[in-house]
Order: sequence, then C-alpha cells, then structure tokens
Amino acid sequence: MTATFPDITLSTDRLVLRPYDEADLPALTEMMNDDLVTAWTGAPHPYTAEDARLFVTTTAPAERTEGRGLVLAVTEFLTQRLVGTVTLQRTDWRIRGTEIGYLTAAWARGEGYASESVLAVCRWLFREQGFQRVELRTAADNTASQQVAQKIGCVSEGVLRGAGLVRTRPEHSGRDAADRAHRADGAGPADAGWVETRTDLLVWSLLPEDLDDASAPDGDEEPYESYASSYPDPADPSDRTAYAHWR
Repeated sequence: MTATFPDITLSTDRLVLRPYDEADLPALTEMMNDDLVTAWTGAPHPYTAEDARLFVTTTAPAERTEGRGLVLAVTEFLTQRLVGTVTLQRTDWRIRGTEIGYLTAAWARGEGYASESVLAVCRWLFREQGFQRVELRTAADNTASQQVAQKIGCVSEGVLRGAGLVRTRPEHSGRDAADRAHRADGAGPADAGWVETRTDLLVWSLLPEDLDDASAPDGDEEPYESYASSYPDPADPSDRTAYAHWR
C-alpha cells in the first residue's frame, strides 16, 4: 500500500493552505506567467490556461495520491485571493523526510507569506505527521529565497555544484522581440528569448528542534520562489514535480 499525505487544509492567522481546484485556474495562469517564475522555475512559458488545468486536475493531485508529496494552494484568509503555492516532493517515507518548495505571486511579495506558509507546513509535518527532516534547495543567485530559508530556521548544509538550471533573459535584437511577440500568439518556440544556464544549488535542512529558533514572518520576504519547488529531473519520467512542468 502506497503511503500518502492526507488531503488536508491548514490555516494561519492570515492564510489558508488547501488543495487547488478549478476556480483557481485564472489566478494560477496569471501567477505562473510572471517573469521571475519563468526565470527560477522550469514551468512552461508562456504558461497557458491548459497548462494550469492539467496541473490542477492531474499533476497536483497525483503528487499526493502516488505518494510523492503534496501540493497546496496558498490563499489569503480574508480575500481568498491566490497568494502562491507550497509543495512537498521527493518524499522518503522510510526516513520520514521530504523536500519543500514554494512560489509567491507577484502581487503578494514582500508580505512574509512564503515564510508563514512554509512554517505552517513544517510544523504540521513534524507535530502531526511524525516527519524528522525537511530539505530545501535554492539556486546560488537566489539570495532572497535563501533569506526565507534562514528566517524559518533552516541550516545550510552545503552546495550541489552545477546541479540546477535557471533561465535568464539577455538583451535581444529587434528580430528577437518580434519572435517573442509571435510566440505569445501561440506560435514559435516555447522559450524564445530565454536562455538556460547551469547553477549551483544550496542545500538547506530543517529538523524538529530547529523550529524553536524560527523567526516569525515580518514582511521582509522574498520576491522569488525556491528552486526545489520547480525542477523535476528531465531524465526521470517518474519525477513529475508538482506545479512545474519540464519543457
């Protein structure tokens, strides 16, 4: 029998974390088309309504039902507006360890929502699910995401050299700009205008005893998402990481 996480909803003072549903499709599509999401994740670009539908109806539920992890939409308690995503992935049920990732919508950055939501999930894992280790990986240049890891009490463990890919947007010629506009209408290569580069990954961990030292969210939070939440292994078809889709 496959071990799985329960189908749960978590709440904090400001946020509700719950499974995605089809009502989230427009907000999810908008959130995933942000340039910083494109830069730091492997999500399709442009991210279409069909990409969002596949994620909500198939990819995200399968993370839980097939025992790999969990995908939670993060929403504001008062407005129900979509704030971001928290994922658990590559879960090892024998050692009770998992990898956490997060993404914050452009409009919601700077409010401490990533720290608040990730802490809520980690507390639930340690106190109610008996987990003993949570891991987080951040791209070497993603200093803002690293600040979130530090804020929630993670300990830096080392560097995985050249272990990840990020995307950059170099200066383009006029022809390149025309190509990008053409792609936006649904034609041309999906990632025209973006260049993939290899990056080191910083590895962080959180253990139950580390939560005592975690800082409360105070609003000075990251503009970016963690690398871990967005990079499945392209060579491994079983590694279908949550909301990001390998191109």
